[in-house]
Amino acid sequence: MGESLEAFTKLIEAGKVRYIASSNYSALRLIEALETSRVNGFASYIGAQNMYNLLDRNGYEGAVADAISSHNLSGIPFYALARGFLTGKYRPGLEVQSVRSQGVAKYENDRGWKTIEALREISKAHGSSIAAVALAWLRAQPTVSVPIASARTVQQLEEITQILQLSTEEIERLSQITA
Repeated sequence: MGESLEAFTKLIEAGKVRYIASSNYSALRLIEALETSRVNGFASYIGAQNMYNLLDRNGYEGAVADAISSHNLSGIPFYALARGFLTGKYRPGLEVQSVRSQGVAKYENDRGWKTIEALREISKAHGSSIAAVALAWLRAQPTVSVPIASARTVQQLEEITQILQLSTEEIERLSQITA
């Protein structure tokens, strides 16, 4: 870890990198890296990039989120749309032709379908896309600075760039379904 942080520090000093962030670190590893940077005068992580979305919460909420919060880091979650599942294009009994379709199989269950239905209802109330609602829930989480979401088409880009504010009740509703 020290060698990596020293190398990152040299990249920053050379002007090749501005900031560094961890990726897929546990809370303990993240805290260890921050302490290594502090003790050795190395550049320090400014953020943490871990998987986090409405359906993948256990690996982030709790210790990782607490470490991010207590060290004033930015949470930058990837798979913000659960590999595309939280866009609403997957439906019970419908086979979707996508390179990610095998990766979403773990979400195709009662919990996943209830989440999609709640997202659909909330998106209709806001006149927005399902993806925009899923991203709004993520942005409403206290340790999240910005979620990472990708698009392959202009239509997908338009769906994920819709910015909306969810009510406390809407955030709570989605949180309870997926807890």
